Amino acid sequence: MTTAQLDDIFSIGGDLPVHRLGYGAMQLPGPGVWGEPADRDGALRVVRAAVEQGVDFIDTADSYGPFVSEQIIAEALHPYPEGLVVATKAGLTRQGPGIWTPVGRPAYLRQQVELSLRHLRVERIDLIQLHRIDPDVPLADQLGVFAELRDEGKVRHIGVSEVSVEELRAAREIVDVVTVQNLYNLTDRKSQDVLDYATAEGIGFIPWFPIATGDLAAPDSPVADIARELDATPSQVALAWLLQKSPVVLPIPGTKSVDHLTENLGAAALTLSDEDMQRLDALA
Repeated sequence: MTTAQLDDIFSIGGDLPVHRLGYGAMQLPGPGVWGEPADRDGALRVVRAAVEQGVDFIDTADSYGPFVSEQIIAEALHPYPEGLVVATKAGLTRQGPGIWTPVGRPAYLRQQVELSLRHLRVERIDLIQLHRIDPDVPLADQLGVFAELRDEGKVRHIGVSEVSVEELRAAREIVDVVTVQNLYNLTDRKSQDVLDYATAEGIGFIPWFPIATGDLAAPDSPVADIARELDATPSQVALAWLLQKSPVVLPIPGTKSVDHLTENLGAAALTLSDEDMQRLDALA
């Protein structure tokens, strides 16, 4: 079943066409996004299944594990199939499970990109994203090192994560920003203004936490009623809502389960009516 093989394409940076429903690799490492998964073979299986079912956009980060997620992706998929886009991030450091600290010093960011190249076994990273802006380092220095790496042929495109419209505008003064990755889902729309700006400017918007890690998938969730009417699951409805919200949205639901993966990708085939969208809009 190749549910993601619909004609719904977004071209990242104008030259990396991907199907809009991707796969987020944050859940591959152990608890707290720390260390090895309990079932590494299962993690490899779900990554391979994503590509087999039509996913051609995978989002990860150096800090997931750290490095565990990137290594699993490389072990599962290298040499990568043609057309697969693997995006990663740098700028968050790890001091233990669930602990994340921004570090944006240029030498550190450069080191992390060099390590990601090795862990992913690539010569160029398709999309490098600044995972968080470090408030102690000038933004021009943080994005500037990505621009240098791009000029050296080690990075293709640059994105940012968890930014305001003002910060996104400031970033675009420094480099060509092709994607923004913010927390956004059916029940948390604090980044609506960023999505509106990205839509107007044709910038890819990658909503992380797209189904609120299961909250929206619960049988008693706000979307359950609409899901029953559409003979779909709450997760599929939540993802379909994101896909219909704007043509620049690239949801990246993550899972350790092949069954959940298949269910999530079914959202690409789900069409919500204007009335469905209005009812869902009213839930926030």
